[in-house]
Amino acid sequence: MRKKIQFIFNPSELGAGTRGSSLGPNAILAVARAKKSNLFQNRKIRNIQDHNYLLDSPSNFNNSKYIDGIKKIYSEISLTVESTIKNNTFPFIIAGDHSSAGGTISGIASSFPGKKIGVLWIDAHADLHTPYTTPSGNVHGMPVATALGVDNLDCKKNEVDAEVISMWDNLKSNALKPENLFYVAVRDTEKEENFLIEKLEIKNFTVEEVRKSGTTELIKILEHKFKDVDYLYVSFDVDSMDPELTSHGTGTPVPNGLTPEEAKELLNGVCQFEKLVALEIVEVNPCLDEKKNKMAEITFELIESLVQTLEN
Repeated sequence: MRKKIQFIFNPSELGAGTRGSSLGPNAILAVARAKKSNLFQNRKIRNIQDHNYLLDSPSNFNNSKYIDGIKKIYSEISLTVESTIKNNTFPFIIAGDHSSAGGTISGIASSFPGKKIGVLWIDAHADLHTPYTTPSGNVHGMPVATALGVDNLDCKKNEVDAEVISMWDNLKSNALKPENLFYVAVRDTEKEENFLIEKLEIKNFTVEEVRKSGTTELIKILEHKFKDVDYLYVSFDVDSMDPELTSHGTGTPVPNGLTPEEAKELLNGVCQFEKLVALEIVEVNPCLDEKKNKMAEITFELIESLVQTLEN
């Protein structure tokens, strides 16, 4: 089914530990302009207001830094995704850091109350921490936990005050069931996350499995995995790709990732699923790019290919 795309730029970087991912969406836009592409010119961009000014002062919340601002971002992205879907358009989100993806999932769930939402999470990280378990306090390590509505108190190591608990509970949507979550390329996790992955029986299709089976077979596996969900959301963190084959232009690069070709084949395959209702690409950080704007260039080429698949 041909989809009418609505680009949504979300430049928030409140959830990241390093600065610069807020520049990711515009770095991708700069590539389009340099290539004289009309990709964004012919499709209106809807911009989410960021609250990055909060970064000018230290956060008051050590175990969930800037959660006060992230709560606002969650609300706005959720409402924007919901209104986009209800307008019969396809939300293609290009975001700074990954923290607000939980808000994206919440917006999808609000669009389809009572329906089963599937999530394909392509990332080097599981993003399953909570304020009770986080080693860094960076909320971009927590969005999957917010969607699942988990605290992981079995692995609690941080004391969390009442104000943070209230805001954290506000972020949790319970929009996602563990059986409807599927990881690809996750390879950098902490023991607290591993505990949840095992306890909730969440499948992670490793890079090695991608190499062994091939992307065509993986797409078939995903079709079977999501056969019982009503709608599907795909979240793609560029750190799922190998930094040696792309660049280190992302907040937390991890070796031995997907090749750009594998990522393109996988995402183009999934973009043909009728159930797909939203797609998000995150964590391009030009400030960390040792190859000038290479990560944004690779990401733009990927977006260009996906748009063609979605619209045809």
